[in-house]
Amino acid sequence: MLKQRVITALVLLAILLPALFYPSPMPFTLVVLVLLAAGAWEWGRLNGLGQGGSVAVGLACVVLCGLSWQMGLLARPLPALWTVAGALWVLAAAWLLRGGVAGWPGIPRAVRLVAGVLALWLAWLAASQARAMGINFLLSVLVLVWVADIFAYFAGRAFGLKFTRGKLAPAISPGKSWEGVWGGMAGVVLLAACWVAADARLGAGVASLYTLLAAQGWWLLLIAVLFLAAMSVAGDLVESLIKRSAGAKDSSNLLPGHGGVLDRVDALLPTLPLAMMLASFSLR
Repeated sequence: MLKQRVITALVLLAILLPALFYPSPMPFTLVVLVLLAAGAWEWGRLNGLGQGGSVAVGLACVVLCGLSWQMGLLARPLPALWTVAGALWVLAAAWLLRGGVAGWPGIPRAVRLVAGVLALWLAWLAASQARAMGINFLLSVLVLVWVADIFAYFAGRAFGLKFTRGKLAPAISPGKSWEGVWGGMAGVVLLAACWVAADARLGAGVASLYTLLAAQGWWLLLIAVLFLAAMSVAGDLVESLIKRSAGAKDSSNLLPGHGGVLDRVDALLPTLPLAMMLASFSLR
């Protein structure tokens, strides 16, 4: 399993890194489109569709992204869209987590399919716009999610249930603890402070998300990174809830040793649009 994970990670890095650092944003936008189209295919399977129906869901995601690209949305400021998307993510995550695993099948399948495709489209559009803003900005968002996850894992292993009596969401993801969440939040606060200091010292030509927020006040930076860390956890829990309802361990086996695409991007789905919302507020 470890060998598979390492090989898959190396292959993904060999594809993603050249696309990310290419002078034009286009290769990265295309790579992310392919990945999220695969995620849409997984979404169809998790919602009980057969192979043909799942492929149709993937194609619907590609068509929606392609139309957005053709309409020039990648280069257009969309503060209203990001505000609405961010608000919907917060409300939907709270509602779904409150309903739990048992509540998911009660939502009409057509609604679930449309919502999933829209969530993947928004993530693609947000990632594409973030890359167009600059590599420093995009990485500041991606690394926040990774740091929150890594710090949460080690904090949970070291301190899980030592300060609280209950798990975070035992019926959805039994391995997660409140101590892990707090550790992840501490990690992103440290990350943000270090990133702002590095931007100032190195004179980064393109501002990171943290520098944009810090320019409005350190209090806003603190609240924003804690909020994004919390929503990354919510994205992870929502996907776990859906997989439990579908009786699936992973969203697919497309990434050997890692599960599926949705397993790798679940925390990014809410975080990317919310980061663009915060950035649009800071740039006004």
